[in-house]
Amino acid sequence: MEETIFTVNNVWMMICTALVFLMHLGFSLLEIGLTRQKNTINILFKNVFIISIGLVLYALVGFNLMYPGSFIGGVIPDYFFNLFGLNQPENGLTLAYADGHYTYWTDFLFQGMFAATAATIVSGAVAERVKLGAFMIFTIIYVGVVYPIAGSWKWGAGWLDELGFYDFAGSTLVHSVGGWAALVAVYLLGARIGKFKKDGSIGVIPGHNVPFATAGVLILWLGWFGFNGGSVLSADPGATSKVLVTTCMAAAAGGLSAFLVSLFKYKQYDLSMFLNGILGGLVGITAGADVMSVTDSIVIGFIAGALIVLGVALVDKMRLDDPVGAIAVHLINGIWGTLAVGIFGDLAGWSQFGVQLLGVVAIGAFCVLTSFGIIYTLKKTVGIRVSVEEEQEGLDIHEHGMDAYPDFRLNQH
Repeated sequence: MEETIFTVNNVWMMICTALVFLMHLGFSLLEIGLTRQKNTINILFKNVFIISIGLVLYALVGFNLMYPGSFIGGVIPDYFFNLFGLNQPENGLTLAYADGHYTYWTDFLFQGMFAATAATIVSGAVAERVKLGAFMIFTIIYVGVVYPIAGSWKWGAGWLDELGFYDFAGSTLVHSVGGWAALVAVYLLGARIGKFKKDGSIGVIPGHNVPFATAGVLILWLGWFGFNGGSVLSADPGATSKVLVTTCMAAAAGGLSAFLVSLFKYKQYDLSMFLNGILGGLVGITAGADVMSVTDSIVIGFIAGALIVLGVALVDKMRLDDPVGAIAVHLINGIWGTLAVGIFGDLAGWSQFGVQLLGVVAIGAFCVLTSFGIIYTLKKTVGIRVSVEEEQEGLDIHEHGMDAYPDFRLNQH
């Protein structure tokens, strides 16, 4: 019987791993949909690079950096000298590993899928004007080192975990880790040409394919079944089904709230706000999906949706250019979702709220300092922004020599 339960748990975790992998397709479609046609291949290249390099880096160093148990204040552990950092323990394929919930290899792959997400968040925020080479260098350092260290503070049984900080599936440890870097990158990179006009007005740069963006968000919503459902770390019927319900309710409430607030504020039924509101609700519930009631999740999602509309307006007012709304979705709602654990649900209380706030501040400071150091160094050395000519004509032609939508009629005889 125990072996059967072990197998079921492991299969569920592998299904969730596949769903989180699918989220990278969702991010890709969302990003290209909300940006211009001339930069489509560039964005797709970045997203394919992120998941590829992310998994390799997580195998080499990230997995062991993230789960050392005592990284902070400890010496360099022996596993740094092991080939690839992945060495199956004796009990890695048995019930003795992870309380019989999954194998060592499933553990690595599930966590590895999360690792690349942080850089994907940055990719959307810097779209249409960042140098591809500089972005790839940033990704290697941020995903390879910064993300695993931040994650180790909680998920690696580090100091935040000891204080009682709670982040079920990564509102802070995944989404705001990416969101803080996105904020720094957008600030250092500058706005796209035409975004902010000399008279102080904001230029509208519409995306070229809203159907792609819509498909991307729906794929991301589906992928969140694995993102949050897998974070139960077993196939426990009660826990997994509850998490899927709270996740869905927050997403739905977030979308409804964003379109209603946007309608009230701008007198238009804005689909892009609706879509980002869904994502905001998903990010907002991620920290506490397992400790919230259905009502709690709806309220959290509804507030998250409103924060999307207000957050996008705030980012524009600060003269920061975020083509896909990544800062509002992942940073603002990552913070909101983390703090919501101390306000709603089973853990609510002033003490818990204080610990959650401390975690937000600590992770935020670490990510801002490290991302600023990486990106500013790149800016002063290899440069991080393409030329005016490249930006105006499109990165697809200049950096890839390709067109995402070639006119095949020109090749017909």
